[in-house]
Amino acid sequence: MSLTSIQPKRQRLQRSELAVPATSLRFFDKARQSAADFVFLDLEDAVAPAQKREAREIAIAALNEIEWGNKTMAVRVNGLDTEWGIRDIIEVVTRCPRLDLVLVPKVGTARDVQFVDALITGLEGESGRTDRLGIEVLIETTLGLAHVEEIAASSDRLEAMIFGVGDYSIDLQTCGEVIGASDPRYVMLTDPDAAGVRHTHWNDQWHFALSRIANACRAYRLRAIDGPYANFGDAAGLRAAAERAVALGFEGKWAIHPSQIETANEVFSPTAKQVRWAQEILAAIESANAGGAGAFGKDGVLIDMAVAKIAQAVCDRHELIARATGEAGGDRNAA
Repeated sequence: MSLTSIQPKRQRLQRSELAVPATSLRFFDKARQSAADFVFLDLEDAVAPAQKREAREIAIAALNEIEWGNKTMAVRVNGLDTEWGIRDIIEVVTRCPRLDLVLVPKVGTARDVQFVDALITGLEGESGRTDRLGIEVLIETTLGLAHVEEIAASSDRLEAMIFGVGDYSIDLQTCGEVIGASDPRYVMLTDPDAAGVRHTHWNDQWHFALSRIANACRAYRLRAIDGPYANFGDAAGLRAAAERAVALGFEGKWAIHPSQIETANEVFSPTAKQVRWAQEILAAIESANAGGAGAFGKDGVLIDMAVAKIAQAVCDRHELIARATGEAGGDRNAA
């Protein structure tokens, strides 16, 4: 074990996080009945300036009066540099016992998180709140990405970081027309092949940001959550973006439309095949250890304790889904 030990944060299932504008009352019941693991009521980008205070009251009423079941509930407050942000935090923390996390947008440095932590700590003490609130943050500026590691280490209240690709692309000045989609400009041409044809090689312009956020989250035991895919009519594009994110170490994705929830839940869950593999590996390792062997070959592949850790992570994820959803593992792709 490393001499430097980072304690894991509160465990929650966050395969899908559904965005719900706080002023869109007709969406509340759909969100409540949806299969989303997380729901956040949005006071920021989805609300016009003239409606900010009204939206806050609507969100507070919705949290207090609607039965949200076992969903994790968050509120995205306005930015700390706005006239509404601090009051948003004060009101939702002191008046919403059902609230689980505060979602802070446009976090640029560790001081932003530390300020929110201190504010919440004071409000919890004043109100007598006993269920400790968590914080999740949006990394959606170039400043935020430049300081992502120090942000990840900033507070033991911090649970998750989300890549806000829309505002990040604006800040980076690489604005595409569809938030979260690939950019046809970010390509390379191969050298001519035997027939003299040069082929287009697509690249992922978000790879650096995603990889850095994922690494910072894993280093400090946070959940890494991928941001929105705005074209909710493009199911294949959403799936590709989600599969890329899970391959990089993310464990969930925003859903900006209820139609995206099922895909997110599926992609960020182990398949039945993966679970069976993991269980077989753990059983085989246990048997090998009992016989005095720490490693062995299986179908031409070396199986050792490192592989056992991978298998255990799959089983742990499977069990978390089962506990959180009340289902027999929440598997996808039974074959």
